[in-house]
Amino acid sequence: MKLSKRLKQIDDMVADDYDHIWDCCCDHGFLGAALLTRHAAPNIHFVDIVPELMQNVATRLEQFFSNSASTWHTHCLDVAALPLETYSGRHLVIIAGVGGDLMTRFINALQVQYSHLDIDFLICPVYQQYAVRKQLNMLNLSLLDEVLIEDNQRFYEVILLSSHPVASFESSEQISLVGKRIWDASTPQQEKIAQQYLTKTLQHYQRMLLSQSEIIQPIIKAYQSVCINTLFKD
Repeated sequence: MKLSKRLKQIDDMVADDYDHIWDCCCDHGFLGAALLTRHAAPNIHFVDIVPELMQNVATRLEQFFSNSASTWHTHCLDVAALPLETYSGRHLVIIAGVGGDLMTRFINALQVQYSHLDIDFLICPVYQQYAVRKQLNMLNLSLLDEVLIEDNQRFYEVILLSSHPVASFESSEQISLVGKRIWDASTPQQEKIAQQYLTKTLQHYQRMLLSQSEIIQPIIKAYQSVCINTLFKD
């Protein structure tokens, strides 16, 4: 199965130095299957709360990955209840395809339970990106990388985070409420995507301004201060 641009970008941002990768809200398991195919980690975990989905995923895994070099696991449960402490080593928790409120609930719960573990998060909220970034900033998670992509006429921010505070890594930085690296364009196409996304985001918040002016005005001001950095020569 060919991955969508969104899932391919997430796959591209997964390094090979984790002991356990958790594909949360995995739906049909396409991303996790891609990770299994390239042996991205010794253990790949598929997680979804819908029993029928997980049964179908398990059936396909048994059919196509019974002899995989990586061990696969299926879990039918809420992402907030991941049994990370049961598995020793370094964890990458991937959460994609859900809204900001649900995503922040998951991350908050995991941080409360497992602040002592070595966990990275790779997330891609489908909306409420500003609210997600604000919550991540409050949790003092550190930014490792972030990418903006367009897929099927929709825009996505893919964000790689560490559960360790910012000072723990020289290469990490504090999470910006509106993004920082996502506005760096190394090609004309990336510049076009960034400009379209910025325009669409501002229009979205301007529509909300009349009903929630005290909350929305600072957000609009923050996005109006964004500069798209062109890293290529015309």
